[in-house]
Amino acid sequence: MTRQVFLLGFALVLLASSFASAAIVEHSFHVENLTVNRLCNTRVITAVNGSLPGPTLRVREGDTLVIHVFNLSPYNLTIHWHGVFQLLSGWADGPEFVTQCPIRPRHSYTYRFNITKQEGTLWWHAHVQWLRATVYGALIIRPREGRSYPFPKPHKEVPILLGEWWNANVIDVENEALASGNAPNISDAYTINGQPGDLYPCSSNKTFRLNVVHGKTYLLRIINAALNNQLFFKIADHKMTVVAVDALYTNPYVTDVVVTGPGQTTDVLFKADQPPGLYYMAANPYASAAGVQFDNTTTTGIIVYNGATQSTPKMPVLPAFNDTPTAHKFFSNLTGLLTGPFWAHVPRDVDEHMFITVGLGLVACGGPGNASCPGPLGQRFAASMNNASFQLPNKSSMLEAFFNDVGGVYTTDFPDNPPLSFDYTNPNNSLNQAIIMTTKSTKVKKVKYNATIEIVMQNTALIGIENHPIHLHGFNFYVLAQGFGNFNRTRDSRKFNFVNPQKRNTIGVPVGGWAVVRFRANNPGVWLMHCHLDVHLPWGLATAFVVENGPTPSTTLPPPPPDLPKC
Repeated sequence: MTRQVFLLGFALVLLASSFASAAIVEHSFHVENLTVNRLCNTRVITAVNGSLPGPTLRVREGDTLVIHVFNLSPYNLTIHWHGVFQLLSGWADGPEFVTQCPIRPRHSYTYRFNITKQEGTLWWHAHVQWLRATVYGALIIRPREGRSYPFPKPHKEVPILLGEWWNANVIDVENEALASGNAPNISDAYTINGQPGDLYPCSSNKTFRLNVVHGKTYLLRIINAALNNQLFFKIADHKMTVVAVDALYTNPYVTDVVVTGPGQTTDVLFKADQPPGLYYMAANPYASAAGVQFDNTTTTGIIVYNGATQSTPKMPVLPAFNDTPTAHKFFSNLTGLLTGPFWAHVPRDVDEHMFITVGLGLVACGGPGNASCPGPLGQRFAASMNNASFQLPNKSSMLEAFFNDVGGVYTTDFPDNPPLSFDYTNPNNSLNQAIIMTTKSTKVKKVKYNATIEIVMQNTALIGIENHPIHLHGFNFYVLAQGFGNFNRTRDSRKFNFVNPQKRNTIGVPVGGWAVVRFRANNPGVWLMHCHLDVHLPWGLATAFVVENGPTPSTTLPPPPPDLPKC
């Protein structure tokens, strides 16, 4: 009896300490017009709390985050907490018409959710049209009190947000492209922490600078917040050690270059171990689509050693824009840290096998008469998964339709396989009129609670062939393998890593290749899966998973908040 009382008391102490270590972290986001000067131009942008990037949110694992969003901008708005599981809080996930209707101008909404079993670097951004070009910021999750990083504590932690800049209103840029059916205008610059850097005109005096002390180690929390470009990142004469991606710890991986797609985060340890001086950190595009126009410029920040006397920073040698071998080496060499605090073994029994082709295509031009669009073959650019080009609803959110069992908002017939098998990565099929056309629909995949899903993501060469960063809301997935050409299960399943695969929420499906991911659907709700190149989401490179409720109240989606925005 004494032993039982002791154990009960010990358990209560642990429970109490767990609650004591959690906190409610509360912020207000005032989203409104902001006048800024960039590249010798004065622009009015949409920004949060008068800054670009917006505020960095710092929490600990177990905390509850409460964000009051006041939409004082002229546009509809939602905020997505990129990579946060939203366990039983899917109403707070944020994508417009998926989990909520938009926050209208002059209205407000409060997001409230718990940070559960996640540590590392995530981020937040607008999830309506192209607003995330300027409405974004870091979300840093530290271990709860009493826990430490699985690597030596750094001297300082520094968010490095890589962005993209247009000398134009980004909503106008997107709307013009959607109206014409053509590709949007490319950006005018990339940015580091909101600043283009001194290789661009009128930018030298505000270039981001990081002061360092010789011999100290710094944790750089690198976030790719660019809309349409994957990026190489280097620091002149310095190595970096990758210790986490997408808020998931990795085995330490030493590299002189980081490759990051839109939506991805990479935590690196960087030691200031070179002779005191000035060293550029720099990012330039990894543009894998041959013959496609892109912003071929370089953004910079400056590492400044204490006591440095030189005036000109040293520049790193950056990879060529089409250096796919370097990109693939980086992505394929990352592995998961088995001793990380929330590691779980790969589920071996698969309930749902899916083979999903991803890539571009065309939809009929439409419009009055026999109007022609400026896309290939006189048609309109589109994108699709398994030849289904995703179209968001506009009368209700998909999550409300799921919760209230309302029909007509989406259909559950997203195909597990493409409608036609062909030589997916053969560039001779680029404009094959027999397979290039697609149609718009709102098709989703419905799965049972706790089902294990395996997806082969197969790139295609339709229109053009490129690396596609695919983001899954609500879950992390194991990256079992990735490679080039057409996936062959007999051959390629031998490459699956079931021991320590990297886990992510966003993966770059290799240019002209494939990736295999696996996850457990243990979070009821509606979860978008889409390409995180913002040019491709409105074109339709997306679908969604509808995860049914589990058997108990603790595995059932709760009712929506009473103040959830209405359509």
